Amino acid sequence: MSDFNNFEQVEMKVKAAQKLVGYATMSMDQQQLTDATDAITQARSQLEKMKSLATDLDEEFLIRQEEELTQVEQQLREAQI
Repeated sequence: MSDFNNFEQVEMKVKAAQKLVGYATMSMDQQQLTDATDAITQARSQLEKMKSLATDLDEEFLIRQEEELTQVEQQLREAQI
């Protein structure tokens, strides 16, 4: 798989995590919360993988994805308190 596709996967996984966390925090359904946690884990894994392959040109994109993922992680943590 090309790096371009891998970068697209980072963005798609972050967006999926955002949506799942949104649904889970509205419903507070335990299974949805678990699915949202799994989606965050997958997105974080893909992000970390791509950080190791990144060039200076990729840095801004990865920083933005990191910020979005961190926000969604915080949202999920706050909902579970």
